[in-house]
Amino acid sequence: MSDTQTAAPATKAKAEVLTVTMEDGRSVDFAGKRKVLKETVIDESLIVVDGDVMQISAGAIAVRMDFRNGATRLLPIPLSLLARFAGHGGEQKFGDELASPADKPLSEDDMVIAIDDLFADIAAGKWGKGRAAGGGGVSGASLVVRAIMEASGKDLATVKAFLEKKLAADPQLTRPALYNSFRAPGTATGAIIKRLEEEKLTKTAKIDADAALAELG
Repeated sequence: MSDTQTAAPATKAKAEVLTVTMEDGRSVDFAGKRKVLKETVIDESLIVVDGDVMQISAGAIAVRMDFRNGATRLLPIPLSLLARFAGHGGEQKFGDELASPADKPLSEDDMVIAIDDLFADIAAGKWGKGRAAGGGGVSGASLVVRAIMEASGKDLATVKAFLEKKLAADPQLTRPALYNSFRAPGTATGAIIKRLEEEKLTKTAKIDADAALAELG
C-alpha cells in the first residue's frame, strides 16, 4: 500500500443469530452470546381504566423470560406486589435517563433537566423516545435552557413549555437536535452558551494557565 493510500475502515461483523424453538412453540432469535431475553407481557383485557381509577385483574401483567436452551417462563406479577414492581421499574426508567458517555457527562443541572423532560413525556402518557431514538439526558442541556431564558427574558416554566411544544410539533425532532440548534454560532443563544461555557471553565480551572505558561520562559 502506497503512502497516499488509506486503509478502508473495518466493518463490524454482525452478531450471529441463533433461532430457537421455545417450549411453547414460539421462535425466538438470540443474537451473539445472549443467553436470556426478557419482555413485559400485558393483557389489556384484564385492565379497566375509568377516569382516575384503574382495575387490574390477576395475570394482567407478567414478565416473560426466554432462555437460549428453549426454556421459557411466564411470570405473572402478584397484585399484592404490583405497586412495588411499578416503583422499581420507575426507578430503573428514570435512572437510565441519567446514563451518559464518559466524553459527554451530564452535570447535576443537566440531570434535573433530563428527568423533567422524561417526566413530561410520561405525564402525557408517552413512554419516551428511548436513548436509541435520541432520547435520554443531553449534556449541556441546562446551559441551553439558561441561554434561552436569558435571551428571551422568559422564566424556566415558559421555556420548558416552549421546548415541549417544538418537539410535539415535529415527531422527527429529537431533544439533542433541538438543544443543539440553539448552540449554532451566530445566534443569540449560541453566543450566550459560549460565554456560559467559558465562565464554567474559568471557575473550574485548577491552575493559572497564563502563569504556568510564563514558567516556560
